[in-house]
This record gives sequence, structure tokens and C-alpha cells, in this order.
Amino acid sequence: MDEPDRWRNMASAPRDGSRILVTVRPTEQGPAEVDMAYWSRADQHGEEGWRSSDSQPGRVVEYAEPELKCWMPLPTAGRGSMPSPWEGEDVSLLDGSGI
Repeated sequence: MDEPDRWRNMASAPRDGSRILVTVRPTEQGPAEVDMAYWSRADQHGEEGWRSSDSQPGRVVEYAEPELKCWMPLPTAGRGSMPSPWEGEDVSLLDGSGI
């Protein structure tokens, strides 16, 4: 990946189970935030889809496609802090999930 510290379109996010950072869209319950997530195949704990890394058997945190705005690879150790959520305009090149 040539630019690791750049937010990317969700359509290009890896669906191989690797962990990535995602911007979760703002809701009535709170502002946009960054979470670590991964793509999970369907199993006894839930359906196929994006899950928070905080998930565990019996307490699965799943994200619907429209909830996630964009993604970026995990930062390399020692390369700064957690990035801020993407707060720019919804651009079709960045936003991979429209309704």
C-alpha cells in the first residue's frame, strides 16, 4: 500500500479477516469515531459482515455497510497516534456505501 495514512473507499477494504481502521458515521447517539474492525464470514455468532475488533462470542458488534464511511490500514508501530475520523464531505471516491 503506497499511502498507509490515507482514508480510502470502503469498497476497497480487505475482506480477508485482516484488521483495519474504519470511520464510523456520526449518529444521533454520538459523533463520528474511529474503530478497529475486520470482515468476518458468517458463523454461529453472526452473519457475514464488518465486525468490531472488540467483538467476542456472544457479544458481537457488527456494522452495517452504511455505518462505515471509509477505511485505512493499521498504522505501523511507532508512527504516531490514532487518526481522527474523516469529517470531510461525502465524496463518491471515498464513500463506499450509499443508500
